Amino acid sequence: MVRVPDHFRRFAAIDWSGARGERHRGIAVALCEAGDAAPVLVAPPGRLWSRMDVLAWLVAQADSPLLAGFDFSFSAPFLDHGAHLPGDTADADARALWAYVDTFSRGTDLGAVDFLEARRGRHFYLGASDGRKADFLRWRRCEIAHDGTTKPSTVFDAIGAAQVAKASFAGMRMLHRLNGRVPVWPFDPPPRSGAAVVEIYTAIAARAAGVPRGRSKIRDAAALDRALARLGSRPHRPLERDDDHATDAIVTAAWLRANAGRAALWRPCALTPDVARSEGWTFGIP
Repeated sequence: MVRVPDHFRRFAAIDWSGARGERHRGIAVALCEAGDAAPVLVAPPGRLWSRMDVLAWLVAQADSPLLAGFDFSFSAPFLDHGAHLPGDTADADARALWAYVDTFSRGTDLGAVDFLEARRGRHFYLGASDGRKADFLRWRRCEIAHDGTTKPSTVFDAIGAAQVAKASFAGMRMLHRLNGRVPVWPFDPPPRSGAAVVEIYTAIAARAAGVPRGRSKIRDAAALDRALARLGSRPHRPLERDDDHATDAIVTAAWLRANAGRAALWRPCALTPDVARSEGWTFGIP
C-alpha cells in the first residue's frame, strides 16, 4: 500500500503555459507554508516566468519539504490503444513518452507547439482540415468519471481556449528534464523527505473553495478571499492585478495545503500499477 507522506510543510501551485516564446504571462507560481497564512506569488527572476525558470526554481527546492502541483496532464492516454501515440511510440512507461516529446520538439523554452503541429491529423486535432474531431478524443483513466463520462479536455484536442495539449506536452519536456531530480507522483512513490511533484486540476480546487461550476475563474480580491476562507486560509496580500493565472495558483496552493494529508488522494481506487506507470493520475481525484 502506498505510504501517505506527512513531511510536507510547504505547498506550491504552478499555473502553467504551453504558449510559444520564452517568457509567459500565463505562468504563475504561488507558495504557502504550513498554517493558515495565504499563499503568496513567487516573483520570477525576470519580468515574467519562463518554463526553464520554473524548472530551475523547482530543482533548487529538491531538498525542501515542498509539495508542488502543476496544472497540466503529465501523460497521454495509453491503456485504451496500448500506446500513447499509436504508430510512433510503444513503451508503456510515461517517461519514454517524455523523452520522445523532448527529442522531437524544437520549440524554445521547452515549447512543444511544433511537436503537435508536425503530428496534426495523425494524433492531434488542430482544426476541421484534420477530419472529425471525435476521432481524436481519447482520455486517461483519471479523466473518466465513475459514470463513464469524460471530464477534462483531452491532450489530443489542440484547438480553442480550453485546450490543454500545448501546456501538457511542454510540461512533459519539463518532466523529462526533472526526472531523477525531484520525485514525480505517481510515477515515483511519495518521498519520505524532500520535494515532490503532483499533477493538479485547478477546477477541483475551485469547486472545493465554493466557486460555482462554470465560473471557476476568480478575478477580484473579494472573491479570492472568500475562496481562501473556505480552504482555511487567511486573506491574501494585495496583488498588482487579479488575473486568473495568479488567482488560480493562489487558490490551488491553499487547496493543496488543506488536502495533502488525505490518504484517499494518495491511494485512488483505480490507480493500478499499470495506470501509474503509463498514464499517471491527477492529485485530488480519489
